[in-house]
Amino acid sequence: MKISALAIGVVSLYLLVAGFDKGLITYTISGRIFDLAMLVIELVIAVYLLWLGLRHRKYSVVILVLIQAALLLWFEATYGHTIVELPNNLFFDQFSIIMALIIGIIGSLICVYALGYMETYHEHHKDIADRRGMFFFWMFVFLSAMFGLVFSNNLMWILFFWEITTFCSFILIGYSQTAEATNNAFLALAMNMLGGVAFVAALIYITTIDPSGRLLDLGALINSGYAVAIVPAVLICFAGLTKAAQMPFSSWLVGAMVAPTPVSALLHSSTMVKAGVYIIVRFAPVLTGTTEGMMIAMVGGVTFLLTSCMAISQSNAKKVLAYSTIANLGLVVACAGVGTYNLMWVAILLIIFHAIAKSLLFLCVGTVEHRIGSRDIEDMGGLIERMPKLAIMMFIGMAGMFLAPFGMIISKWAAIEAFIQAPFGLIFIIILAFGGSATLFFWSKWMGKIISVMRHQENLESSIKSEKWTVLWILTGLVVVVALIFPLISSALIEPFIMQIYGHTTRLAEANITIMLLMMGLLIIMPFSMLFQSKTPKMAPPYMGGMTTEGGMRYTGSAGVSRNLVLSNYYLRNYFGEERLFMPGTLACWGLILIAFIMVVGVVL
Repeated sequence: MKISALAIGVVSLYLLVAGFDKGLITYTISGRIFDLAMLVIELVIAVYLLWLGLRHRKYSVVILVLIQAALLLWFEATYGHTIVELPNNLFFDQFSIIMALIIGIIGSLICVYALGYMETYHEHHKDIADRRGMFFFWMFVFLSAMFGLVFSNNLMWILFFWEITTFCSFILIGYSQTAEATNNAFLALAMNMLGGVAFVAALIYITTIDPSGRLLDLGALINSGYAVAIVPAVLICFAGLTKAAQMPFSSWLVGAMVAPTPVSALLHSSTMVKAGVYIIVRFAPVLTGTTEGMMIAMVGGVTFLLTSCMAISQSNAKKVLAYSTIANLGLVVACAGVGTYNLMWVAILLIIFHAIAKSLLFLCVGTVEHRIGSRDIEDMGGLIERMPKLAIMMFIGMAGMFLAPFGMIISKWAAIEAFIQAPFGLIFIIILAFGGSATLFFWSKWMGKIISVMRHQENLESSIKSEKWTVLWILTGLVVVVALIFPLISSALIEPFIMQIYGHTTRLAEANITIMLLMMGLLIIMPFSMLFQSKTPKMAPPYMGGMTTEGGMRYTGSAGVSRNLVLSNYYLRNYFGEERLFMPGTLACWGLILIAFIMVVGVVL
């Protein structure tokens, strides 16, 4: 498996070297045979899911499977004989290369990490059947489907690979086969199939207005103009919202955290959910300047703000990462929905930085959980002493999400600048300011817990498997390196793509280099200032409200009783808890989606 992962990574890098300066490259492949083969596979999967839905009494899934299968069969029966073979079923451009690098390099690294992780997982969960062969099979099927999705120019092919990623997610979330895992797997399946139905409806609409099916070519549809493209664009972007776990569909991603950590890192942070924002970014030129696009952008903005706040209330580390993932995807959706060329630059840069840093954090949390037996943030106090190398990696990963000079803060700075020039940009700047403040809060308190000093801690890193260390060090290095070379990434990949689509260049990378250098300088000042400190500093004992501190961070309390010092974070659940924010966010986002659908109905009529 390591050889397979290495081969995928090498081929992804070769694609970068060979194609970064080529622009849009298309490939002609006879597609009708593939179309029929994909239809058969989709129907086989539908029959299997129908059986599972009936077996587990998940009737919402049964209904959605029947609707989607019926629409696909009707589509094939009605238009199968009229659709011409598209000349360019496959393509790649700079954006496809970026996605391929994320899938091929980060995805392969996560699969290698999973070798050691799954061995330890089954040592800790002896009651769960060891089905590692099946696990890795579906992980690689998923990677294959993601490659197919980002290289397909035929919307029917994109739909096929879209549904394969949904199916892989369903299988892997339910890996442990516990009641909780099964229920959460079906929840993810139902919400993603709702988007799948919308995707099929988009294909039917396209072939209704053009029975030849020439508009099933992704590029042709995007370039066809507002009157033709806006209806399928909104339907497909709705599917993107479900896949990217935007509100009101965010609950499936939070529930998916029951899956083994490599699944969370691969499918639900770095790649599968990126498929949702990938397709919305693709349709950004259609959404630019439209009410429908503004509604989709507002869904992303509301999601970013509320899920950032909900992350504050979580002590479960994987839930914090889940809400943070949903929030950052929301910011990407907001940028793509507004759809200006400079916000497109921001959206793509956010995708890159988030994929690397968040995959590192998920894998670190999985390793910590196996060593300390908990994924609760409060149990990670003193991790800098118990697992110093891993704590440093986590610190870098978190810094990569919100601190200068790492990529996410650069992207958000550029987003503010870009939103200023956009219609209704002030609304998004306010959302970004408050959501960013919430981000600062939940990351800072977690970082503080990790680097807190606790006495007499045992080092727990000695038994971590070598492949885990290799992957973690590579991802840590990528967080730093990509932040340093982002101007090169921009000039070689992002700027040419935007020029091809919009005919404009942003020059945002060059404009932010000075800011990045200033931030790096400020960061360097701090460690150098330590040179002026005394080499033998005088350490005062901790102050405990006037009581004498004993060794081992204990103090004498009332009635002379010796007590342990306990430090804990604020979670403010009464203000930012899921039960307080989820329903208002759900209603608001459903309202925004409804407005977008009403607008496209007006276009149809």
